[in-house]
Amino acid sequence: MVAPAAQAAIKAGVIGWPIAHSRSPLIHNHWMQQYEMDAAYSLCPIDPADDFRAALQRLADAGYVGANVTLPHKENAFQAMDELTPAAAALGAVNTISFKDGKICGANTDGGGFIASLDEGAPGHAWRDKPVLLIGAGGAARALIVALAAAGVPEIRLTNRTRARAEALQELAGGALHIGDWERRGALAAGCGLLVNTTGLGMDKNPPLDMPLDAMGADGLVCDIVYTPLETDFMRAAKQRRLKTIGGLGMLLHQAALSFDIWFAIKPQIDEALRAKLTADIQGA
Repeated sequence: MVAPAAQAAIKAGVIGWPIAHSRSPLIHNHWMQQYEMDAAYSLCPIDPADDFRAALQRLADAGYVGANVTLPHKENAFQAMDELTPAAAALGAVNTISFKDGKICGANTDGGGFIASLDEGAPGHAWRDKPVLLIGAGGAARALIVALAAAGVPEIRLTNRTRARAEALQELAGGALHIGDWERRGALAAGCGLLVNTTGLGMDKNPPLDMPLDAMGADGLVCDIVYTPLETDFMRAAKQRRLKTIGGLGMLLHQAALSFDIWFAIKPQIDEALRAKLTADIQGA
């Protein structure tokens, strides 16, 4: 079932099940107010048992310009699209839908949002020139592999507790992707300019990520896509080694900014006021 549309001239929202936890309304409504738009962004729960394509058509008929997509619908969305961006086609997953000229169009902004968060959080860092180590082999890892390969990274190392899941991602980057054994994950960081946790380990109520950092060079960049909590044990361990760190909040904001640009042709500003709102919301949860 789709939630009632907000009463505004322009409507957008986020699709998922469950969806009450989403912070996307906080982000997008901040920008809509900032740019003085007669617009509203709302929660749009769609039951996995519903006809997904029909539910999207109801949103389009209700005047929505588009929607973000989160679990468990990213793959459903991929199958329901009339058109796909190259990134969405490569990933087999859609996180941003737009309704244009009677067509339902799908994009994926996860990878682009991640790269933008690195460029903002570590401007001038030479991570593009060295190998990158990714921890995990889920949907986030898929997006990052494609984005890192497009950014020209010379080698992408991938390790996962279940090796077969990592090997299934080999075709995403061909010869640039090398699979390493989980037991050797600490050694795999040697020579890397960037290390990224793409798993949910360290997230609230999840066990922490056990990742040795001894082999990481002093100029290495360590990133965690988790943003609840704002600083994971993994990030604290990296800081104790005086490594540069970037948390998951930047990726969340930058992938949202790319979605906003797709719908409204506006590149929204990620300002301190928005970060403060989001930080307060996460800390108060």
